[in-house]
Amino acid sequence: SYARLMNQLLKTDLLILDDWGMQKVTVQQRQDLMEVIEDRHGRGSTLIASQLPTEHWHDYIGSATLADAILDRLLHGAHRLNLKGESLRKAKAQNTESVDPS
Repeated sequence: SYARLMNQLLKTDLLILDDWGMQKVTVQQRQDLMEVIEDRHGRGSTLIASQLPTEHWHDYIGSATLADAILDRLLHGAHRLNLKGESLRKAKAQNTESVDPS
């Protein structure tokens, strides 16, 4: 059920949000995200993996008021790792293509 899922998200030690910013956020998703982030604030760790730079997150979330509240909780005291370089998936695919199986 929805309530059980929300409870599990709140209790987990590490919540991983992968591919953050890949799809538009609906009104309901914004509200759910705010609820999860608010309830987890100070209780558990949240890891966000994204190709979207943090300066674009506010626009991605949409609603200015909710975006301010969500980002304040997410980014306050956050540790950021900005990775640069070629895609490892792309490099791996190129290596696979160059191997002659015969």
